[in-house]
Amino acid sequence: MTKYIFITGGVVSSLGKGIIGASLGKLLRARGYSVAIQKFDPYINVDPGTMSPFQHGEVFVTDDGAETDLDLGHYERFIDTNFSQISNVTSGSVYQTVIQKERKGDYLGATVQVIPHITNEIKSRIIKAQKHFKPDFQIIEIGGTIGDIESLPFIESIRQFKTEIGIGNAINIHCTLLPYLPTSGELKTKPSQHSVHVLRSYGLQPEILVCRTSKPIPKTEKDKLALFCSVSKDAVIECRDMKSIYEVPLALEEQKFANVVLKLLQSEERPANLDAWRNLVDKINHPKRTIKIAIAGKYTKLSDAYISVVESIKHAGYAHDVKTEIKWINSEECTDEKQCSELLKDVQGVVVPGGFGVRGIEGKLNVIKYVREHNVPFLGICLGMQCAVIEYARHMAGLKGANSTEFDENCAYPVIDLMAEQKNIKGYGGSMRLGAYDCHIKKGTKAHDAYGASKISERHRHRYEVNTDYIDQLKKAGLVFSGMSPDGMLSEIVELPQNDWFVACQFHPEFKSRPERPHPLFKGLIEAAVNKCV
Repeated sequence: MTKYIFITGGVVSSLGKGIIGASLGKLLRARGYSVAIQKFDPYINVDPGTMSPFQHGEVFVTDDGAETDLDLGHYERFIDTNFSQISNVTSGSVYQTVIQKERKGDYLGATVQVIPHITNEIKSRIIKAQKHFKPDFQIIEIGGTIGDIESLPFIESIRQFKTEIGIGNAINIHCTLLPYLPTSGELKTKPSQHSVHVLRSYGLQPEILVCRTSKPIPKTEKDKLALFCSVSKDAVIECRDMKSIYEVPLALEEQKFANVVLKLLQSEERPANLDAWRNLVDKINHPKRTIKIAIAGKYTKLSDAYISVVESIKHAGYAHDVKTEIKWINSEECTDEKQCSELLKDVQGVVVPGGFGVRGIEGKLNVIKYVREHNVPFLGICLGMQCAVIEYARHMAGLKGANSTEFDENCAYPVIDLMAEQKNIKGYGGSMRLGAYDCHIKKGTKAHDAYGASKISERHRHRYEVNTDYIDQLKKAGLVFSGMSPDGMLSEIVELPQNDWFVACQFHPEFKSRPERPHPLFKGLIEAAVNKCV
């Protein structure tokens, strides 16, 4: 029987509930248990696909084409399991389903209300994921902060669900913040006590407290939290700030976090095999050297907008025993070659990630021209690949004025154009080429060397493609199309063989990178960057 673990947050937002849930999943997986994770988000958007990266951060994409919260990326990276559409639930998707059912008459004329119709739909999403994944443990993270009005239907659904399946089959882990007051030198427990009081007022009693803190929690404060929050003393878990998120599972393991969970859920306590993870953390903490990699984009003020890219760069660095320092470059500032030269003079590699819209495009083209001409290791992703094709068309294939119809509908040479199946689509949400697609790789190319395979599957999120009308002309100019769709119509990877590493892909490799298994294209980039330093 599947056991359920609900994770809520209190005091402040952005406590890292996703990392805590992912870490618990890792500890359970290390004990041989199967784990599925869901993220419940209270916002009314159906999914984050149309939300600004400045507001929401990165949109993570699953194999089945779901646009999801970035926490699913943490789940996949920590647990090394691919999740799906049913792993991300929003208020918008719940209300959309209930309203559609009401319009079809499924409720037989009943007055549709938050209770029971919305709460029943939320509970059905839990059961749907359980039936799909059939895990030993199902972790459900509730977004937002206790006390938020918008999350109340989710909290009520948890209360009902826990009551329905009985004691020993579900627990609630409540994550809180212990603020530190420097003037008195104290960690304050009152905000956490108040947060638990609010949670109780909704009918939920937490079984475990995970306390975010910048300082060690004294025993007296742990005992106070246990007493006033009605949890056992061993269920007050310290989660201190770490240098790396990958240290969190080991810190929680030292406090027997997973054993407390297993005991509460009346499950067998097993020894954990975390040797490989400990080796990973040792590499993170003891790199042999540091290299600097630039990310040139337009959302650089919020690193969460490129969080999977950042983590993928780090993963590849761990594999080469190097620390990768990220240099953020706002592409809007790359107005000319002199400016590019100044910004890029101290980096060993450059990534131009995905994005949408014309803002910052000319700066990205300048960056790509610089790295191509100066043989700086380069990886272009999605829009980054499209920009690489535009830049090459303009300066090497004689197609002056080449552009994408996304940026200029009347450009002289539309080397990037809207996909045929996208031309009649009116809305934006969920309307792109999304999810996993196969790609055939040409032998003798850098891409083939990196993957060690002729056929791969990668995740996509885009509307525009390389225009097939210009492929022959670009090939004659020296651009190698090393990856194509199985029917040979869609360009997936381009590269320049004369450069140490100039590779760009239409898909998003960052969504499949894992800390213990870095993505081949990021490994290729970092290897070339490291070799530059030798």
